[in-house]
Amino acid sequence: MIRVMGMTHDHKVVPDIPLERSRDEEYVWIWADFNEPSPEEAELLGSFFRFHPLAIEDCLHVLQRPKMDYYEDYQFLVLHALDPDTLGTVEVNLFIGDRYLVSFHQHRLREMDEAWKNMLKRAHDRKVWVHGPYSAAYMVVDSLVDQYFPCVYAIEDELDELEKMGSRESVELLMNQVFDLRSRLLKLRRTIVPMRDLMYRILNSQHVQGDKEPRAYYADIHDHLLKLSEMIEADREMTADLRDSYISLNSNRMNGIMKTLTVITTVFMPLTLIAGIYGMNFAYMPELSWKYGYFAVLTVMLALGGLMILWFGKRGWFK
Repeated sequence: MIRVMGMTHDHKVVPDIPLERSRDEEYVWIWADFNEPSPEEAELLGSFFRFHPLAIEDCLHVLQRPKMDYYEDYQFLVLHALDPDTLGTVEVNLFIGDRYLVSFHQHRLREMDEAWKNMLKRAHDRKVWVHGPYSAAYMVVDSLVDQYFPCVYAIEDELDELEKMGSRESVELLMNQVFDLRSRLLKLRRTIVPMRDLMYRILNSQHVQGDKEPRAYYADIHDHLLKLSEMIEADREMTADLRDSYISLNSNRMNGIMKTLTVITTVFMPLTLIAGIYGMNFAYMPELSWKYGYFAVLTVMLALGGLMILWFGKRGWFK
């Protein structure tokens, strides 16, 4: 589907105009959105708009890293939207010229619909109208970046819950959750950091400086991406601390178990020795014929075990 809106000279927005009429003189600039385009509609990028074949190839093929390319009379941007369910990336392409903005995405995105509605509401604003396609491009980028925040906040909430339930769950379960969170944070980092670098490049590029670009708005987006990057790095450090804490907790538990087993083994070692000596089947063992030999050996074994337990207690083995 291709939807086109046009901005007239008297600050009015005309939605749903035919693409063929987008070059009429009554429109100062237009926004054409290729939303889940068919192969025939995608061909219009070359046949109608005459975009460079390399830019068209980036739109139609493998997911590209966020970037900005300069051509003779337009800039080409590759942006990434975020799927909140899988944290996978969806590519959004923008062609920004003096009299047009062309957006291209092969999947329907709620962010693009919100930017489209926002543009329809604010197109009559003189500031938006003067900056033209750059204002529409800003609304697209801002809408994409705004959808990053809920994903990061959701992970932070899970980290808080994980930190609270630390001693109530098994270490194995907690470690699995920590590694799952680190994996999701890595996915977010792979999306947000390239977008941050792209915004920095836009702000410092000689090609896009001037009155026609609302630089302050793009600087605000860059600040949002910086904040998101810092939040992700802080969350990754927190998961690393939780991982180390769980490993230390598991080690302490294992040390406690080994200490208990060591004490039990040490106490029974001399008792086992005595039982082994008197369990031998020699014919001439004087104690075997003694009337009170059995009770005497049990008494010695109990006394020896009790003395060893008392000695271990004084040494602090049970603390």
